[in-house]
Amino acid sequence: MFNLIRRDVILQKKQLFTFIPLIFFFIIMDIHPVLTYLIASLIIPFNTYVYDEKVETNILLNSLPYTRMEIIASRYLGAIVYMILAIGLTSIAFLAFNKPFTMADILMGSGLFLIFASITFPLFYIFKPGYIFPGVIIGFLLLGSVGPAIVLNVAERLTAVTEIIGSLSMLSLYTVAILIILILYVSSWMITSVIYQRKAF
Repeated sequence: MFNLIRRDVILQKKQLFTFIPLIFFFIIMDIHPVLTYLIASLIIPFNTYVYDEKVETNILLNSLPYTRMEIIASRYLGAIVYMILAIGLTSIAFLAFNKPFTMADILMGSGLFLIFASITFPLFYIFKPGYIFPGVIIGFLLLGSVGPAIVLNVAERLTAVTEIIGSLSMLSLYTVAILIILILYVSSWMITSVIYQRKAF
């Protein structure tokens, strides 16, 4: 399974040359650190899916001595590995440009990435190749533009919930958020495994 994760890095090595300039651009343009961490985390995992769609890699992978469970596990574990690497490189870039960022920025960017991955990864095995990536980009833009307004609207209507959340300490709030995100990610992993097991290539 480690070789499957390493394969993605090897395939994406040309994309890595665009990764650092893109992060520099975001930092120079004073894009919010949370969004910068999110975009940085998305680059390798989503480029891998796009590449695999183009060359129908799943046919090759299923002819190799890997189970379908291992293939999906490499996707989800690999995404976490790439996220950690992206966060490290982005943090170094922030320090190099003397731009401020906080641990909260890192946690929020990582959490948003895991939520976005949890929602989109199963879709790559449901929809036809060529259709999902444009849909993911549109969904990402819509989420970024209308997401905050939806959250504020829901918060206004669910005052009891917001009062409970407001009464929690920051440590408790982050702990609850991390648990929810981990449950969502693991659930997505299981759902994708079931879809992939039943999919014909």
